[in-house]
Amino acid sequence: MSRDEMHQLQSNRLRRLVSLVYHNVPFYRAKMQQLDLLPDDIRSIDDIVKLPFTTKQDLRDNYPFGLRAAAPADVIRVHASTGTTGSPTIVPYTRRDLSVWSEVVSRSLTAYGVTRDDVFSVSYGYGLFTGGLGAHYGVENLGATVIPASTGNTEKHLRLIHDLKITGIACTPSYALYLAETMAKLGMTKDDIYLRVGAFGAEPWTENMRHEIEERLGLKAYNIYGLSEIMGPGVSYECEGQNGSHINEDHFYPEIINPDTLQPQPVGTQGELVFTTLTKEGMPLLRYRTKDLCALQPGSCPCGRTSVRMGRIMGRSDDMLIIRGINVFPSQVESVILTMPELEPQYMLVVDRQGNLDTLQVQVEVRRDYFSDDMGRMLQMKKQLGERLKNVISINADIRLMEPNSIQRSEGKSKHVIDKRKLE
Repeated sequence: MSRDEMHQLQSNRLRRLVSLVYHNVPFYRAKMQQLDLLPDDIRSIDDIVKLPFTTKQDLRDNYPFGLRAAAPADVIRVHASTGTTGSPTIVPYTRRDLSVWSEVVSRSLTAYGVTRDDVFSVSYGYGLFTGGLGAHYGVENLGATVIPASTGNTEKHLRLIHDLKITGIACTPSYALYLAETMAKLGMTKDDIYLRVGAFGAEPWTENMRHEIEERLGLKAYNIYGLSEIMGPGVSYECEGQNGSHINEDHFYPEIINPDTLQPQPVGTQGELVFTTLTKEGMPLLRYRTKDLCALQPGSCPCGRTSVRMGRIMGRSDDMLIIRGINVFPSQVESVILTMPELEPQYMLVVDRQGNLDTLQVQVEVRRDYFSDDMGRMLQMKKQLGERLKNVISINADIRLMEPNSIQRSEGKSKHVIDKRKLE
């Protein structure tokens, strides 16, 4: 599709979207009225800058279904993602939403060279997390054979990869490396399996990780990007050129803004990525601030696709961490610490990568009245904090109980995170 044709398609879809949310979502109607905007004021995609932004907090404030635009009877699936307070972000999907989702994931797989002849293992988690079912239906829609392996029982998974002659896999890059490590322990090599394509996402990864995965598993490793609020995996994808990820911009319109001024940034300039869901019915979003920092890449792609590309995610404009595919906020950890009277609200999160897996260490000060040489008492406190954290962030953290006043204070903005991972 030419850029002029894409512009026209996006304009038509934006006009329909604005009318839909104005008449069906009180939150957006109120926002537009505050800006003295009517649906007829939006004539083309160029007018998108007139529309209000949407934030993660807006989704939380409208929990569970305040941003739903479709009738309840038209919602046939609901996914959810975690939030800073433990309350999930609820995302409803209509039948057409699921059809679009399947289509954009199929586009991604096609760009990787997947065909109906492939056997594809989906090793993202199934359930409320969008990764598993998103990839699953994309593989089925393409006509390839899907193996819903999910996560866990890696040795059994490797046997299936071998015995079923599985040629493709969708999972986090860290799990792909864990798979390679398990293969080595079992005396297997890439010559014993048939994998040739991998769709990896849900966490940051480096070019070095890509090369290691490709070398150890004998496949071509591609990035797939998405977020549950917008749709799930399939918002963008790499082609065989592996030079940026093509955005499915007929469904998800991208902008780059300055996160401080909220003003649009020129193509090629790094800023915060913003998406508008041009065709979503269940919970359409206007100008959703992803908090992901990247740049849109100018120019055509050698693969022949004309869709705009986004560069690698270089960080975030908020304090969210992505650890083993899980979104973790320091405020989540803080909320758990505050439930224990033995602990001071002085803590530090140390994120690292040991081998090929992300690790999280939580350092927290014990109040002077509770700090003692009684090892049994301290171990019980450590165990209690670890269990409570696991219930909130779904990750086993290495708990370090610290002496009073041992964590460095800051006169300015408190620093609670040390990220030692090398993600350049």
